Amino acid sequence: MIRAIRAAIAVVALALVASCGGDSSQPAPSKFKSYSGPPVTQIVVKKGDRKMYLLSGRTVLRSYDVNLGPQPVGPKEYEGDGRTPEGMYFIDRKNPRSSYHLSVGISYPSTKDIAHAAALGLRPGGDIMIHGLGPLGRKLNRPDWTAGCIAVTDEEIEEIFAMINPGVPVFIYP
Repeated sequence: MIRAIRAAIAVVALALVASCGGDSSQPAPSKFKSYSGPPVTQIVVKKGDRKMYLLSGRTVLRSYDVNLGPQPVGPKEYEGDGRTPEGMYFIDRKNPRSSYHLSVGISYPSTKDIAHAAALGLRPGGDIMIHGLGPLGRKLNRPDWTAGCIAVTDEEIEEIFAMINPGVPVFIYP
């Protein structure tokens, strides 16, 4: 009787593992990828086309469709305007613990951005990132949902995170 109960429990446990999406003996895939190709020397974002390009010299290594803020036309002027900045910036940090899967920081605001917002009597905002979807982006499931950031899929940010380093220039065009 006890042997039959133990066997039934084992069958139920195996069924639960299978229904939860996997075999507990297999490790979860890592979101941290490696990259050994040519160095990324610049990032170009064309807001009107909703495209981002990673380049090495003049060669496009990768291109991505992107989502922006809810007011994608025009440069960012102040905190909360829903716009993505325009101009030249740099990758200034990497965040492996982002709420949006992974993220890399863009050096917004520049001194020019700060002065412009101050002339309006407002703050420029900050924390502009290239990031994945994370749970919020997947839940919203709509275009141009960020607060002014540049969003790609989680799989794409894993690739981008591996390919770029702080100091890479970012050119954001209308």
